[in-house]
Amino acid sequence: MRDSYYYIMFIFIYFFFFSSRRRHTRYISVTGVQTCALPILPKSISRKISEFSVNLKFENLPNEVVETTKRFLYDSIACAFGGYKTKDVNIMHNIYTEMGGAKQATIIGFGDKIPAVNAALVNSLMIRALDYNDIYWKEDPSHPSDLIPAALNTAELVGASMEETITAIVLAYEFEQRLCEFAVPGIRERKWHHAALTQFVSPVVAGKLLGLTVDQMVNAIGISGVHNHTIGAPTAGKLTMMKNTVDPMAVQSGVFAALMAQKGYTGTEAVFEGKEGFMDTFLGWNATEAKPEPVKMKGREALAEWTWDVEKLIGGLGKSYKIMECGMKAFPTEALTHTHITAVLKAVTKNNIDYNQIEEIKITAIARAVDILFDPHKYKPESRETADHSLPYCIAAAVVDKKITTATFSDKKLKDPRIWEVINKIKGEASNEFDKMFPEKQPSKVVISTNDGNVYSEYLEYPKGDPREPMTVEDIDNKFSGLAEGLLTKEKQSEIKNMILNCETMCTRDFMNRLTFD
Repeated sequence: MRDSYYYIMFIFIYFFFFSSRRRHTRYISVTGVQTCALPILPKSISRKISEFSVNLKFENLPNEVVETTKRFLYDSIACAFGGYKTKDVNIMHNIYTEMGGAKQATIIGFGDKIPAVNAALVNSLMIRALDYNDIYWKEDPSHPSDLIPAALNTAELVGASMEETITAIVLAYEFEQRLCEFAVPGIRERKWHHAALTQFVSPVVAGKLLGLTVDQMVNAIGISGVHNHTIGAPTAGKLTMMKNTVDPMAVQSGVFAALMAQKGYTGTEAVFEGKEGFMDTFLGWNATEAKPEPVKMKGREALAEWTWDVEKLIGGLGKSYKIMECGMKAFPTEALTHTHITAVLKAVTKNNIDYNQIEEIKITAIARAVDILFDPHKYKPESRETADHSLPYCIAAAVVDKKITTATFSDKKLKDPRIWEVINKIKGEASNEFDKMFPEKQPSKVVISTNDGNVYSEYLEYPKGDPREPMTVEDIDNKFSGLAEGLLTKEKQSEIKNMILNCETMCTRDFMNRLTFD
């Protein structure tokens, strides 16, 4: 009788144990390649991100990464001073200074002290306002420097060193850029905005400086990542101030999420790969079996298989750093305009072509550039936000003035009759061949026909500021000088530059206090 009892118990335990294992084990790797014995995603994506982020130390960073980070910080501070006079920045600044609150963090230039979570939004908007800050474009576009205030203002809050702040900025670029390669095709092709990517990164940046544990950072990502999904409308058609504001809002939300997690608030761990999570909701992912499940869908440009590349997001962390692949902007315009502007400026200056000689300008570009930059609203821009995303306007201004600056998008310049004389002579043409080259290259072919029957052409594959033709410190000096004109003396500009490029030994509070006017 006793033997029968033990035999029955053995059978029961055996089947319970192995049926449980079968229910909870998947036989596919995180890259989507089938295997025989590995459970899929033994750790959640947000936990992998959090473990790397919590454990990354300043001393782990190669010197070239630190120096490059400071160059991007310099470029971003220049952009922030450029945004100081914009209407959208001043509206936001007034709202938050009137609101008041704890004097935790500094607003660049203005010098006001407000709660860190609010300062992160204002400072991020200052960097973003002129569309002049950095650019990374693979499957998706993004501007990783939008996230820098999440580091600076949280560091002020806790009294962190600039070494710690630099480390957090490296994380900002790392995961923002990795997320730009995660969705295939990108979420922009799926009619969403890249602020939906930033929502996952900003809590990591702020959480790093708050000293969150791995579990707390997982919660922070899960808090922010469930409520900041931004539709593509802010950058489609007629543009408004929201074009440059949605990403700073995602930055602010991530700082708040990190503060919530620090106090014990919990968030969804499987926010990426889980049921009704980011990947499941954006299609191309089987949440039940936790693996890619490509689905054919019509996006903004074409019918394609929508899927996900998990390896691009969490594979090989620490082997190299994505910030080394990011580009800067030589013009305060939408990123896809840059190669075309460069080619047109080269053609008109080399051949001494004046605006009143133009019969037609034909620009061959990738399909998404034609879709974004040549839609009907772009031929009649009424605001800076629409004009700097209008290739016809940018090209017309380049032909008229032989340059593109922040003044190109002033209210006065928008009424320049010479621009309106040229703008309708500019045509866009999509190229399948160019589409195959993108994003490794950003090709542009410009053909200018003049009234005397001559034809001039230029072909370029990437613009100034691309990592293959990076902006030098001297280039950034010139950019800073133009953006800070009338705000900072040459001496103050030089002081700020030297401080940024030698900031490792500083406390972040002291650093921020010196980013104000005399």
